[in-house]
Amino acid sequence: MSDKSAKLPRQPLARLGGLASLAGRIAGSVLVNGAKQLVQGQSPKARDLLLTPANLMRVSDKLAQLRGAAMKVGQLLSMDAGDLLPAELTEILARLRSNANPMLPKELGLVLRAELGEQWQQHFSQFTFVPLAAASIGQVHLAHHDNGHKLAVKVQYPGVRQSIDSDVDNVALLLKLSGLVPDGIDYRSVLEEAKLQLHQEADYLQEAAYLQRYRVLLADDNQFVLPQLYPELCTSQLMTMSFVEGVPVEALEHYPQPVRDKAMTQLFALLFREIFEFKLVQTDPNFANYLYQPESAKLVLLDFGACRDYPEGISQGYRQLLGAAVQNDLPGMEQAMRQIGFFSQDILPEQKHAILALIQLISEPVQHSTAYAFGQTDLAQRVRKAGTALSMQQNYWHTPPVAAIFLHRKMAGLYLLAARLRAHVNVRQLLDPYLAG
Repeated sequence: MSDKSAKLPRQPLARLGGLASLAGRIAGSVLVNGAKQLVQGQSPKARDLLLTPANLMRVSDKLAQLRGAAMKVGQLLSMDAGDLLPAELTEILARLRSNANPMLPKELGLVLRAELGEQWQQHFSQFTFVPLAAASIGQVHLAHHDNGHKLAVKVQYPGVRQSIDSDVDNVALLLKLSGLVPDGIDYRSVLEEAKLQLHQEADYLQEAAYLQRYRVLLADDNQFVLPQLYPELCTSQLMTMSFVEGVPVEALEHYPQPVRDKAMTQLFALLFREIFEFKLVQTDPNFANYLYQPESAKLVLLDFGACRDYPEGISQGYRQLLGAAVQNDLPGMEQAMRQIGFFSQDILPEQKHAILALIQLISEPVQHSTAYAFGQTDLAQRVRKAGTALSMQQNYWHTPPVAAIFLHRKMAGLYLLAARLRAHVNVRQLLDPYLAG
């Protein structure tokens, strides 16, 4: 990983220049490739010229170099707009979820001195400069406490917080200039919400507080392991936790069926507790946020930067929505969705019915009274097809409420993981106690 280390461009003009030059290179390649096809007697299509592997690699590489908000927007678009963007762009953007360029050692040293003082090394008996992982906002390092305990130290890239708003605006400009997003897609609301989420995620003290809340909320649940926080070694741009061992959750696809089923059952049960009991949801569906401990069959929960509190009204709205979906009660579903905040805009009856049909489709796992076989269904493809038709073919684009965007993002992430693990989960059985209550 260290050979990819690079100094992070901090000045807004330098960062914009990087994105502008990227747009220029994309435009140049379109002209060159178009000319080649014309010489060969072919009639080139603009979309095919834009969505070449080389152009898509240019986009993901540039966002990974800029890191920070620029990269995070790529991640958000790859998750949130995955049903809307061209498949080629979605695939390349997905590379960004764990593919940032790490900081140079000198730059890392400056951050550590700024956050923990000139004598920062006195806090650790050992600190490994090569990061374990480098993501959009920060990178994680292995260290050891004086007492010998292994630590995970998350260090934020310098200048990330100051560049959030301009980075998001610059990425919006890039998407517009490059033509990589269809004209009919309104992604501005996603980007504006991305700014708010990024400012929260860039405050590691806020994340530390969420981690502490989850440790209290899950104190009675022995199915999960959470890192222990070291508050004296935490700042707004540095977070120190115990290092928790585990294998990547995706590795479970090679484990026996009962193990896969149990792990996904644990995660769906946790989601329902979050929505209906805690009214606090960790909304980032990134698989890297979970590890599995084979010896204890426990799941490790990592990264609490994207947590959101949900008011009682939203929690009750989803209780009513899922209850109505179980009964195929469309009027009940509509009433619940209005409580959540849907249909607040002017909307035609046929648009409303199409949206309700999509929600009904997404609710398919809870409509089964037996275990739902996520690995033996084309549900994801059907949802994608319906979502694309809703937003583009029928021009029924309807911006859902912010609370719903992030909750649905988490649900979609669990569906994807369950499909990846080919898990069988009786989601209805997990939901029923909350509907009865």
